[in-house]
Order: sequence, then C-alpha cells, then structure tokens
Amino acid sequence: MIERIQANRGHNQLLPPLPPPVVKTTPMQWMKRNLFSSFFDSLLTCLIAIAVIAILAPFFDWSLIKAVWLGSDRTFCTTIDQGGIQPDGWSGACWAFVKANFSQIIYGRYTDSERWRVDLLALIAILVNIPLLIPTIKHKVINFICSLVGVPVIGYILLYGGIFHLEAVDTQLWGGLLVTLVIAYTSITISLIVGTLLALGRRSSMPIIRWFSILIIETLRGIPLITILFIASILFPLFLPDGMSFDKLLRALIAISLFTSVYIAEVVRGGLQAVTRGQYEAAYSLGLRYWSTTLLVVLPQAYRIVIPAIINTLIGMFKETSLIYVISMFDLLGIIQQLTLQASWITPQTPKTAYVFAGLVFWVFCFAMSRYGHYVERYLTRNKSYESKR
Repeated sequence: MIERIQANRGHNQLLPPLPPPVVKTTPMQWMKRNLFSSFFDSLLTCLIAIAVIAILAPFFDWSLIKAVWLGSDRTFCTTIDQGGIQPDGWSGACWAFVKANFSQIIYGRYTDSERWRVDLLALIAILVNIPLLIPTIKHKVINFICSLVGVPVIGYILLYGGIFHLEAVDTQLWGGLLVTLVIAYTSITISLIVGTLLALGRRSSMPIIRWFSILIIETLRGIPLITILFIASILFPLFLPDGMSFDKLLRALIAISLFTSVYIAEVVRGGLQAVTRGQYEAAYSLGLRYWSTTLLVVLPQAYRIVIPAIINTLIGMFKETSLIYVISMFDLLGIIQQLTLQASWITPQTPKTAYVFAGLVFWVFCFAMSRYGHYVERYLTRNKSYESKR
C-alpha cells in the first residue's frame, strides 16, 4: 500500500479502489472464537454439552427409537405382562394413539360430514391474513377490515351454519385445535383494538373517560383469568332473564378478550409515553387534529416500540386458552385429556405421548408468533435507518 502511494505521489489521480476484505470463517474458527476462547468457556461448553446429551438422549430414545407409530388399540403400546405385544421393560411413545385420534384432536366432535367447512375457513383466514402480515404489501386498511370483520362473519356462517342450507353445528360439538384457534384469533383481533382504546382512554384529558378506563384495567388485571372464566360461565347466566341463554363459547371469547385487552392497554400505554411531546406539537402545527395525530403519528411510533411486549402478551394469551377446560369446553389440551381416558387406549405411555404432542403444537404456534415479531422488528429498524439517512 505504501509503495503504491509513493509511486503515485505527485500525480493528480486517484488510486484504484481495493477489493473489500474477504472474511472466511470456518466451523472450527467459529467454535474456537465462540465456544472455546478460554479455559472457562471450554469447561462451560463441555458441561452444557454433557447436560444436553444426558437430557435429550433418553427423550429421543423414548420419542423416536422405541416409539410405536402404527396400531389400532392399546395392545400395540403395552408390554406382554400388561396384555400387549411389546417386550417386558419396553417404554416408548405411543404415536399410534395420536394418529388414531388425530381428527378429533383437530376438530373435536364436529360433525364428520361438515368438517370441510372448518378447512375452508382456515384457507380463507390464511389468504386474508398473509397480505396483512407482509409489511411490503399495501392497502393494509382493506386487509385489516377483511380480517377483523370479514373472517369472523364468514367463520360464524361456516362453523355454526343454520343458514344458506348449511347444517347447524352447535358449539358444544366444537373442540380440539379448532376451538383453540377460534378463541386465539378472536381474542387477538379484539384485544389489540380494545386495548389500544383503553390505553388512549387512560391518557385522556377527560376525567370520565380516564377514570372509566382505569377502573376497567385495574379491576380485570387484578382478577385471575380462571376466575373471570368461572364468572362468565356460572355466575353470568344467573343474572339473565328467564328463558334467555348466552352461548358458552361466546362468553369465553368475551372473557379472554377483555382479560387480554387490559394487558395490551398497559403495554400500549408504555409505548405512548415513550413518544416525545415534540411529535404531538409537530403534528398540531401542521393542522392535524387529535385523531389524525394519534392514528398517523403517535400510534405507529408507539407500536414500533412495544412490539416485543405485545408479542409476549399474545403468546401468553394463546397458552392460557387451555384454561377453558375448567368450564367444560374441550380445546386442544382438553380434548387430548379426554381422549386419553378411552378404554381402548389406556396405557402408561398414552398420557405422556398426548401431552408431549400438545406441547409441541403449542410450541410451534408460539415460536411462529415470536419469529414473526422479530421479523417485523428487523423490517421496521431497517426502514427507520433508511429514512434517517435520507
């Protein structure tokens, strides 16, 4: 480099640009830098590796190697001394139980001949929400209205029926993953809207609106969800007029949605407080009124700040939907627990396999929500950096 500069000294010309440095990291170099950079790091890496192997090896042996994948009843998942066909001392997962009851795990007791309606609704929900979840696709308002109003209305018509020559299927027959996703989808859409309104209401300059919002938030946040579900399921019908009924699933939907809304409200309120006063003043100086300032300037910045907290709250809500089992509604976890009591599948391994499968399903959905939250964060960060450079 020095020789090149000296050789060109005195000439009015720029040196040709050098190629960028090539950084090549082999797996061994990565391991040495991140796992074995010092004696303490090497010792800690070895201890963690031993612990992971000690925990995962028996699990993989139980869930994959010794597992039973095919079978029609309990005899395939029990030992000879228990009346089955497996050798004495055998212990493995009974995935044959999951396969035999898979349709009930997904649909519950929904009428077999009408399950195409559930599949059609799932397809519609996916097609409507994919454009909504991709930041680069425009016309989000139309997508949002279709997701908030269109999907629930179509879902009610398809799932419940009773009109357009569709057979009526009572909500008592709904169950499994169907109920879990219906409650989760409805609660997420409602809680984001109601929670945002409660957060704005708590910061309102109007005392009635502010204290009403505070009363709702502090009251519902101080009561466990299981108590709210019991109130909605048992106490609420006692106050209804004679002859009037209220669907139990709808009561559970309202209870979980309101409970989630108050937590979303506090999360959004934290984001609103992080937006500086100068943003409001700049918007007002441009002639924007309160709602224009809130929708176009303040809320987008507030949501960007609190994305991790919102995703965390929604993941917690998704897992808490399993509590509806206590009010005799069979969601994914409830239907699995009920199926393990079948006489044809009662084995020591059936409950273990069923709960591992339920945990895996919950993990897949929660992990997908988490990764989507990270994706939106990275996208907004890149967008913000680009706009600041302009």
